[in-house]
Amino acid sequence: MDASVEAALRKWPAVPACRGWLGLDARGDWYLRDDACQAAGRFPQPKGSRLEHAGLIAFIGRNYAADADGAWFFQNGPQRVYVELEAAPWILGVQATGAEGGWRVQTHTGLDAGPVRQAWSDEQGRLFLDTALGLGLVRSADMHAAADALLAAAWSLAETRHADLLQAHGLCLSPQAAR
Repeated sequence: MDASVEAALRKWPAVPACRGWLGLDARGDWYLRDDACQAAGRFPQPKGSRLEHAGLIAFIGRNYAADADGAWFFQNGPQRVYVELEAAPWILGVQATGAEGGWRVQTHTGLDAGPVRQAWSDEQGRLFLDTALGLGLVRSADMHAAADALLAAAWSLAETRHADLLQAHGLCLSPQAAR
């Protein structure tokens, strides 16, 4: 977490959290969702306005975490901004490293996700990985590399339902709905 965020938390410890205003889609893009967007439906339909400012995106990524209930948030100074998730808290990129059997898995925030412990395919055919950072969805653009890793037996693959996967990992996709 940024030092400026930690300082703001100490100075204003009781700022109420907000929900519904920020979303993370299955491609790893952040979306702002104003009142009109929220009134039109639950994330991801409609999504809202895609964030494009690199500095803001990096700031969100550095201050992105989960609470004890499995709801993910962005700590914006003293205010906790809960995130509506389309599929998982981490959106993962997969690249072959060039070393035999080597695969690099990186989050949408740029973190190294560490080793893959398990891979799952859900009822929609999406690929999820359990990594050192937790559960993540493989970006559609990286499915070829992930398929190569599976064919090389780098990861063990099982089938599951998305709801069961979320429950097993203690994740909340919609902090606004759970409230």
